[in-house]
Amino acid sequence: MSNEQPTINRRAFVRNGTLILGSGLAADELLAKDSKPLARIGLVTDLHHADKPTRGSRHYRESLGKLEEAGTAFAKVSVDHVVELGDFIDSADSLSSEKKHLKDVQAKFSALPAQKHHVLGNHCVHMLTKDEFLEGVQKPKTYYSFDSAGWHFVVLDSCFRSDGKPYQRNNFDWKDPNIPADELEWLAADLKQNTKPTIVFAHQRLDLSNHYAVKNAPAIRSLLEKSGKVRAVFQGHSHKNDLKEINGISYVTLVAMVEGTGAANSGYSILSLFPGESLALTGFRRQQSRSW
Repeated sequence: MSNEQPTINRRAFVRNGTLILGSGLAADELLAKDSKPLARIGLVTDLHHADKPTRGSRHYRESLGKLEEAGTAFAKVSVDHVVELGDFIDSADSLSSEKKHLKDVQAKFSALPAQKHHVLGNHCVHMLTKDEFLEGVQKPKTYYSFDSAGWHFVVLDSCFRSDGKPYQRNNFDWKDPNIPADELEWLAADLKQNTKPTIVFAHQRLDLSNHYAVKNAPAIRSLLEKSGKVRAVFQGHSHKNDLKEINGISYVTLVAMVEGTGAANSGYSILSLFPGESLALTGFRRQQSRSW
């Protein structure tokens, strides 16, 4: 990887009259200027790690190095959690290859500072079952919630077909992601019992109605809105920076790590949580920075 200092994306964004992180300062320098947050969360998505040749703009073999750079940035500011938002690995042509891809990238990921969390992506179960993926990342469930620093966090799994069957071993069309009834019931109950401001992590998008979106996204958004507690959703899948505000909730889509060659074409971020429910997303490389 290059020794070049990672920098914040120069684009500015204005929300409620506030200018967001539009300087060219090194990201760790700008983070140091922030008041002390309640917590910091490192975010990465769409690594698509695989030991196979580049295809189009996807440089699969470079994701391990890009992840290592992200880990260095996360360590500098002592993040409390690290979340990867899905498509941790890419499709392989055999079960043994897919398991090796998962083993190799998980070894890098598990070495990162703080508590680690995985959101299941469609490519994660091209050859694997969900249980095999969970075993590889040493996690008990594909959807769950946790609390930290006065905030509530929800990890969703949208890798289910319209008929409710889970994605596994390429038994699915990637354009048919859904959250089934039992997970929706769990989500409603989880939000009801929670009293804290909430952030949701997802892979497939909840703010669209096209092939990148969860098919029953309107029902999910309705639950999030009715709770009155969800402040933001962070998601991946479509590989591009995006932001949509829907009924008081920010849907933030993060840039994919696999796209483009070289360190400059990576993308990762640090989410800082401040008193008063303020949020700041500090983007590195191609990831845009945002603030609420």
